[in-house]
Amino acid sequence: MTPRKAAAEPPADVIRQHSDLAQELEDLAYRYYVLARPTVSDAEYDTKMRALEQLEEQYPALRTPDSPTQKVMESLSNDFGEIRHLQRLMSLEDVFSDEEFDAWAVRATREVQVPHWLCELKIDGLAVDLVYENGRLVRGATRGDGVTGEDITLNIRTIEAVPSRLRGKPPTLLEVRGEVFLTHAAFEQINAGLVDSDRGPFANPRNAAAGSLRQKDPRITAQRPLTMTVHGIGATEGFDPPTQSAAYDAMQEMGLPMSSHYQVVDDLDGVRRYIVHWGEHRHDLEHDIDGIVVKVDDRALQRRLGATSRAPRWAVAWKYPPEEVTTKLNNIFVNVGRTGRVTPFAALEPVRVGGVTVSTATLHNESEVRRKQVLVGDTVVVRRAGDVIPEVVGPVVDLRTGDEKPFKMPTRCPECKTPLARGEDEADWRCPNTVGCPAQQRESIFHLAGRGALDIDGLGYETGIALLQAGRINDIGDVFALTAESFDGLRGFADKKIQQVLNGLEAARHRPLWRLLVGLSIRHVGPTAAQALAREFRSIDAIMAASTDELAAVEGVGPTIAQAVADWFADPRHRDIVERLRAGGVSMADAAPTGGPGPLDGLTFVVTGTLSGYSREGATEAIQAAGGKVTGSVSAKTSYVVAGDAPGKAKYDKAVKLDVPIIDEETLVEMLANGSGSAT
Repeated sequence: MTPRKAAAEPPADVIRQHSDLAQELEDLAYRYYVLARPTVSDAEYDTKMRALEQLEEQYPALRTPDSPTQKVMESLSNDFGEIRHLQRLMSLEDVFSDEEFDAWAVRATREVQVPHWLCELKIDGLAVDLVYENGRLVRGATRGDGVTGEDITLNIRTIEAVPSRLRGKPPTLLEVRGEVFLTHAAFEQINAGLVDSDRGPFANPRNAAAGSLRQKDPRITAQRPLTMTVHGIGATEGFDPPTQSAAYDAMQEMGLPMSSHYQVVDDLDGVRRYIVHWGEHRHDLEHDIDGIVVKVDDRALQRRLGATSRAPRWAVAWKYPPEEVTTKLNNIFVNVGRTGRVTPFAALEPVRVGGVTVSTATLHNESEVRRKQVLVGDTVVVRRAGDVIPEVVGPVVDLRTGDEKPFKMPTRCPECKTPLARGEDEADWRCPNTVGCPAQQRESIFHLAGRGALDIDGLGYETGIALLQAGRINDIGDVFALTAESFDGLRGFADKKIQQVLNGLEAARHRPLWRLLVGLSIRHVGPTAAQALAREFRSIDAIMAASTDELAAVEGVGPTIAQAVADWFADPRHRDIVERLRAGGVSMADAAPTGGPGPLDGLTFVVTGTLSGYSREGATEAIQAAGGKVTGSVSAKTSYVVAGDAPGKAKYDKAVKLDVPIIDEETLVEMLANGSGSAT
């Protein structure tokens, strides 16, 4: 038998590297778990932990029991007494790709056949452990190091979602694990209160939840709208359900707060579909998640698979790309939008977040910069959720050096030098030079050609800038006067590209009236208000002739939008733009309905979620063409809510509360053809 080769001893420089990295991870864990004031993002922490793991894979002698890779990294604070958990709480192994997940699944199923998998959301909150004896809550604790945690019983009792007594016939002993967290709305509420009292806001909901739960005075915790979801069980007596999902059902019957989003699937393909689905719809939730937890559903198999020193072999956490990272804020500049709004934005050290590299992020307005207490030179937390524009969440105050400087809002437009103005009770500064400001001209043309307005194929941002710089157009009123000769001498415009723009213009000349109204860049006028105005007045001329009171009387418009519309059309420069668009062949009116009422005449719809056969705009136009109305919010006047895939929770819940009928896309198609009788 060949003798086993001894593992190589680590060199001195590797030992120092391992020691420094381990110490850094300990410090980061302390700042994250105990102080609730992290100085790096979760993604950066994960990267450092994986680097330590790789060192220990190469040199196993470095993997000692006190290594951060071998223990749960939630350290203890001295502010609360210690509680020893009845059963150890373990961490989960993380995977970040299909390849890593597949490798984990091979290991998990090497010796057993798994008939069912349970998939659930990985809520980004604070892990806690609760113990019930004969149905009565006797103690609550933080996870701590997995063996002992902090006694937070009094604070846990203040959370409305946590029952003090279980319903029905509870077991003699039940230890449950869960996550305490804040919804997005609750997080905003807490931060608003902190700012109003001249205190610094929390950087994110997780930190806010941790800080709220660790208050020495439970009365303060009681004022914070914390909630909780249970996702596991520890020690039990008189409670031994055969599967994890059966345990969840039983605990829900007892009154414990359980997630409504978990799902049991039959195979790994089902697991992957669940992961992909919530990766696409994570922002439809009312709280933050940072991944998906996958578990073997059968509890006997769980026991058979066992655990390593720190993680169960029967569960894994799939981590989505990070949506919050830290980076350096090098400077703050301002941008001028199509309606003259002057918006501060951060110039950042480039950093990857949400799967892309970003170098700029919005700061919204001057008041937000002050509210977030951001300084030029700060290390800041940057968030990018889905396709949303990246934003600066707040500074990492603990990393300030004293060289940071406050931001000063300019007093003049950076492009046309017109003095900026701000209306009474408004947060935004604006450039009032609506026609002559180069920035507003540029942004307005891009907006007019965009998909949400006239959708002019070929007229993108670069084409618009080229035409403006060459003097071929000056504002949106000139766009439909473009001809093939307008592109003479411009680099990058071959015959095929020119024809694409001309074809795009011809198609855009015949768009519905509401799309033109959106494209004019009138303040406050989005698709909902534009559709309401077009439906009521049916032509630009009628809208221009209407009084402010007549405009405000339109359902879905109101006095603020009405005044903005009246002011826009009262400006002779804007009327000139309209006349040039008219001369360019743009349709200024919708055709009057023919053949009597449509199949949806008199009905009001709200469309939510993703439809397979329509875009949101396409569904709106189809309903309106059939005589129906489409609004953006559910009310008692709503006739039907059309719910596609992953509908908005607020709209769906309000429809249920108001007893508004909820229909699917197939029913909508039948109604478009045959009328409301198809929905019965």
